[in-house]
Amino acid sequence: MSEFAELKLNGNSYQLPLVTGTENETGIDIGKLRAQSGAITIDPGFKNTGSTKSEITYLDGENGILRYRGYSIEDLAEKSNFLEVTYLLIHGELPTKTQYDEFTGSIQNHTMIHEDMRKILEGFPSNSHPMGVLSSLVCSMTAFYPESLDPNRSWEKVNMSIVRILAKLPTMAAWAYKNEQGHPVNYPDNSLNYTENFLKMMFAVPAEDFEVDPVVADALDKLLILHADHEQNCSASTVRIVGSSHASLYASISAGINALWGPLHGGANQAVI
Repeated sequence: MSEFAELKLNGNSYQLPLVTGTENETGIDIGKLRAQSGAITIDPGFKNTGSTKSEITYLDGENGILRYRGYSIEDLAEKSNFLEVTYLLIHGELPTKTQYDEFTGSIQNHTMIHEDMRKILEGFPSNSHPMGVLSSLVCSMTAFYPESLDPNRSWEKVNMSIVRILAKLPTMAAWAYKNEQGHPVNYPDNSLNYTENFLKMMFAVPAEDFEVDPVVADALDKLLILHADHEQNCSASTVRIVGSSHASLYASISAGINALWGPLHGGANQAVI
């Protein structure tokens, strides 16, 4: 097989390097096309364009294949939980028991959010869309953790931002929902696991006892696994584009939430539900 694809344009010939993907797919590297020929490519919707090399996710919708870091989604959904899969996506390998305990422990230690965020939440009318409220709360984290603005921050600080967003997002999402319902917010219960805690914050009310249905918690955990990564979709691309300017992780994730808000993206999930 040739190492190049040949493009002929205006009597000139250009050799474009071929790139082999993790599943032996063939890609054509057009990175130098404009510099060499003055021409650009047009690909509406980025249906045929990859913006980066990645070993995180392989998706073949036509054949029903989804893999994270080489693991089939069927195996992960059956044998792992969402936080194990999260660790896998971030670090490239499934955690050992020690690594898992440290990872989940660090997330549990950061589920609370600053009380000043309640003042921000209280500024929204009850008919505010939860996605808009959630986006605003996530973006406000940049003010509470200004070190996230440093583009030269260490991996330890980047990792702390990742832990904070994973830990606090369920709390903020539940609070956004409670705001829409006109209900008082619930604080995290760190005696519960990730999905159980989220469900309790979402649906518990002060007037009656609440116990998490384990079937619902398990179903939600599998749903989160299925949605943990989706290659270069609208929201993921938005996060990467905003992040490429060295914006903070919180501002980048907030932008991704706004992209997901659109009916042609997140609306697909609403239709399924």
